[in-house]
Amino acid sequence: MRILITGITGFAGGHLTEALLAKGHAELYGLCRSAEWPAEWPDLIDRVQLHHFDLTKANDLPSLLESIRPDWIFHLAGYAHAGRSFAEADAAWLGNLQSTLNLYDAVVQWGGRPRILYVSSGLIYGESDPQGSPCSESELLRPASPYAASKAAADLASYQYSRFPGLDIVRARPFNHIGPRQQPIYAVPRFASQIAAIERGRQPPVVETGDLTSCRDLSDVRDIVQAYISLLEKGKSGEAYNAGSGAAYRMQDVLDKLLALSKVKVEVRQKVQEPRPVEIGVTHANCNKLQRETGWRAHYTLDQTLAHTLEYWRGRMT
Repeated sequence: MRILITGITGFAGGHLTEALLAKGHAELYGLCRSAEWPAEWPDLIDRVQLHHFDLTKANDLPSLLESIRPDWIFHLAGYAHAGRSFAEADAAWLGNLQSTLNLYDAVVQWGGRPRILYVSSGLIYGESDPQGSPCSESELLRPASPYAASKAAADLASYQYSRFPGLDIVRARPFNHIGPRQQPIYAVPRFASQIAAIERGRQPPVVETGDLTSCRDLSDVRDIVQAYISLLEKGKSGEAYNAGSGAAYRMQDVLDKLLALSKVKVEVRQKVQEPRPVEIGVTHANCNKLQRETGWRAHYTLDQTLAHTLEYWRGRMT
């Protein structure tokens, strides 16, 4: 099996690479803008053939695909910052929609028949039903940010390309995923990194937060990448599948769980922040379709994931 992963050096890409290697897939190729693994992934440096490539400028991509001849493609690359996308809408559309179209057109030009996983986002649904019902794949798409809209457009384009010209594309719609090695621009690793720094005496005993009233569907990234693999093994071409925990966790409760693991007493200080133009309060996934058709099940509890995340940041502070 020859496997190509776009966005391979990112958070999910690194965990996916580890999972594929653990399953015995040794012929792995990656596309990334940096052409080198970040420091978080020292064990992967010599195990994957990386190619420096910007999917927003895909002139040579058909020839690259011809040289690799992948059987599977995991398309993880894209613009990843929902909050920033309000100020960087053009970058979101280029990174999420145009790069996806460039990849599909290159596959058509190459002429191969790889199985492709397009990684969308649960944010394409917008806010959940006011009654608290989780989002199913048949839900109306109501993206509320340029990030979510660009992901939704690429999601729909993925379906269209599966119909004509008939590419073998499966769509994954992951909700929030967290875990070791995630950068602290996101809430959970930001909390964990602050607690670890406080324990080492590197900052005052204060954790600064933003708004903690929102609820999120939080899964372990190691479970999510197993869902990606299951979908290329068993998912139906053209279909979309949610991937998440199916539960909505209040961010205040998530922080409280991390604070309970702290070795020192910590004060929480909420910073007054400019609100986003649109804020999604509650969103969580109905994953029955994924479980029914692939047999996928999560293995990590939220408590385990939070403990592993905090331990990762403690290790970074030594």
